[in-house]
Amino acid sequence: MKQFYKSKSLFRLSLLFAVLFSVISVVNSCKDDDDDEEFTDHIVMFEAKINTKGPQPAPTPPVNGTFKTVVTQIGTAPNTTFNPTGTTWTSGEQFVNSSQSQLNFAANAVLPYSDSELIINIWVDGEIAKTKKVVGVGEKNASVFYSFLEL
Repeated sequence: MKQFYKSKSLFRLSLLFAVLFSVISVVNSCKDDDDDEEFTDHIVMFEAKINTKGPQPAPTPPVNGTFKTVVTQIGTAPNTTFNPTGTTWTSGEQFVNSSQSQLNFAANAVLPYSDSELIINIWVDGEIAKTKKVVGVGEKNASVFYSFLEL
């Protein structure tokens, strides 16, 4: 009878250790998943430039390109600017949390010469993260996107 009692308590003890080991394993694996979801703030700026090289000697008065539209999007919030003045447009620096996931930027401009350039940049933490250059004459479009999820 004693032998039966010992084997029964040994079975219960081993079952208790198995359950305890399983619970600790699950808690540790969930703890690692929570660490991956830490989001950080970044300084983001959008920039669009028109370079008009043109024929040499330069015509008088000089002919510059003009922006028609500039569209920025942080996460799901788009912002459109129509007919901005000048040959350089910037959004200014803004704090963006990486939980926003993706940045989108597009510009549309009318370029005067065949070697004129429309250049758009997305700056993240003081460095150019994405850039695109379009060369040509007439109405030109350029767009880029940047994802904080990229490795």
